[in-house]
Amino acid sequence: MQRSELPVTLRERVQGVVEAPFFQNTIITLIVVNGVVLGMETSPEIMDRYGELLLTADGAMLSVFVVELALRIYAYRGRFFTDPWSVFDFVIVAIALIPASGPFAVLRVLRILRVLRLLTMVPPLRRVVAGLLRALPGMASIGALLGLLMYVAAVMATKLFQETDPRHFADLPTSMATLFQIMTGDSWGAIARELSEDHMIAWPFFVLFILASTFIALNLFIAVAVDALPPTQVADEDFVSTSQSNQDAILAELRSLRSEVAELRSAQGGTETTAQPDDSPGTPPDTLTQQDR
Repeated sequence: MQRSELPVTLRERVQGVVEAPFFQNTIITLIVVNGVVLGMETSPEIMDRYGELLLTADGAMLSVFVVELALRIYAYRGRFFTDPWSVFDFVIVAIALIPASGPFAVLRVLRILRVLRLLTMVPPLRRVVAGLLRALPGMASIGALLGLLMYVAAVMATKLFQETDPRHFADLPTSMATLFQIMTGDSWGAIARELSEDHMIAWPFFVLFILASTFIALNLFIAVAVDALPPTQVADEDFVSTSQSNQDAILAELRSLRSEVAELRSAQGGTETTAQPDDSPGTPPDTLTQQDR
């Protein structure tokens, strides 16, 4: 009987398990449930009733996460630590294993970071984060532009309104803090109305500052982030399609090799049958040859 499958090592079997959709969907479900459990632990009433059950469930899910990481490390070996998303998972789970008592009691709050593992498990979220990381250089340039605008406006506001409203524009740091508050739209009308009694330029100044800082600079951040998303998505789709095509090519090559091996075995068996002599008496050679054919 011929073997139709190549031998599979234990590491390859483990890799197949951790890459299976059912396994990954199970981990995603546990991450979501773990986030809900951690949120329920913030309620004193719920903790009084079900505190022990919630802590047990949290510990059980943490154990599952540890086993999952151990399987991935065993399956991928050194390649696990070359993937930034895998390192992120490792750090998040490692933080949860630190004893949350004594001087490390504050680390108990960091258990909620386990919910961030959804960024690594859900491909759409991973693409969004990758796009934001790609947009960081452009965002840094816009941030520098916004900082320059804030500095110029703070110097002008300090010179114009320092004597009239020292509570908001006493010096340069105070003016920058006030302008940041105005940029967010918090009570800027009250400040402008108070200053407009003595300065006619107050309203035009703040309106132009809000237009330049909020409706232009901040929207540029969104534009740069959105512009960085499509290339990341296309690259990810190309990678998936390339991996799928490579896998199909490998499977086709294996099928071809198996068919060739089967043909060689059948040809070898036919040659051995033809080479066997027939010792029956009275059979002419020509007749023997014709029968073998």
